Amino acid sequence: MKRRAFLKKAAAGFAAGAGAAPAIALAQSQPAIKWRMASSFPKSLDTLFGSAEQIAARVSKMTEGKFEIRVFAAGEIVPGLQVLDAVQNGTVECGQSASYYYVGKNPALAFDTAIPFGMNARQQNAWMYYGGGIELMRELFKQYNIVQFPAGNTGTQMAGWYRKEIKTVADLKGLKMRIAGMAGQVLAKLGVVPQQIAGGEIYQALERGTIDAAEWVGPYDDEKLGFHRVAKFYYYPGWWEGSAQLSIYVNFKQWEALPKAYQEALEAACAEANVHMLAKYDAKNTEALRRLVAAGTQLRPFSRPVMDACLKAANELYGELAAKSPDFKKIYEPWKKFRDDQWLWFRVAENTYDNFVYSAGHAAAPAKGAPAKK
Repeated sequence: MKRRAFLKKAAAGFAAGAGAAPAIALAQSQPAIKWRMASSFPKSLDTLFGSAEQIAARVSKMTEGKFEIRVFAAGEIVPGLQVLDAVQNGTVECGQSASYYYVGKNPALAFDTAIPFGMNARQQNAWMYYGGGIELMRELFKQYNIVQFPAGNTGTQMAGWYRKEIKTVADLKGLKMRIAGMAGQVLAKLGVVPQQIAGGEIYQALERGTIDAAEWVGPYDDEKLGFHRVAKFYYYPGWWEGSAQLSIYVNFKQWEALPKAYQEALEAACAEANVHMLAKYDAKNTEALRRLVAAGTQLRPFSRPVMDACLKAANELYGELAAKSPDFKKIYEPWKKFRDDQWLWFRVAENTYDNFVYSAGHAAAPAKGAPAKK
């Protein structure tokens, strides 16, 4: 589906959310349809899992209750890291997941969520909706019998929880770390032993010492999962996730059989969720970070030498992947050009503004343990 059509339908959903009459007038002849959605996330994460529930509720409202989607948490139908397979095979009609969980199938799937040293949330949306991203990702997902929809973003993430301080690149060697997607491959070049573990299982692994460090999202979710109780040092920034987009997967045959009005309702609900998730994280992370620091969490920035080493390793990995994966190369080249152009623009106005107001003290005072103003 082309960008303009997608955005037009999304706008209809926003109008309904603003209190207008239901955007989709349904004839009495429209069928009653019930779907199941498998999520990669536990119910305890009210922003991630809650976003899927929000989508289901909006679809039901916009279709006058005729299109019902029941959402299942990770493990209720399939394990959290098997959602793509479940949708592809028709075990469920649709799913909610982060596509970089499946880079073992195809490294190009990471572009649908996050690439290390990639774009922030606004830039990701610009690429998806106006930079050719949706078209490229839809073409890729056809290989898996799936139609994909952007349906949420966390914004820039934290770099996770560590039992020991990471002062130099040498401190990364031998570190057993829960980290998803392509970032694990980057860190492996620096001696880290990456582990891919579903969200609901991370705490136990960190508590038992199966892993030495773990990253998830940011203060609001990390506090809920209790990582501060089993690891002391909280690092930033999460350079592997300048943003992290979540997606709704729909089985292609099920999508094709869905009435047009129901397709529009689902597209609009996903677009709404894409806005609301980021807004909620931005609103909730501040107080959660304050509580974590008050409870003894030690905030630490990665040093410039560590960041430089990670960037170098990431660029090396991209060259290797482009040389052996046609799908990765096909997306990476236009993606990189778009990212570089976005960086050029953001340096002019956005970054200049942000740097000034933060350094001048117009923003709120940082939490205890946050970096001092320069």
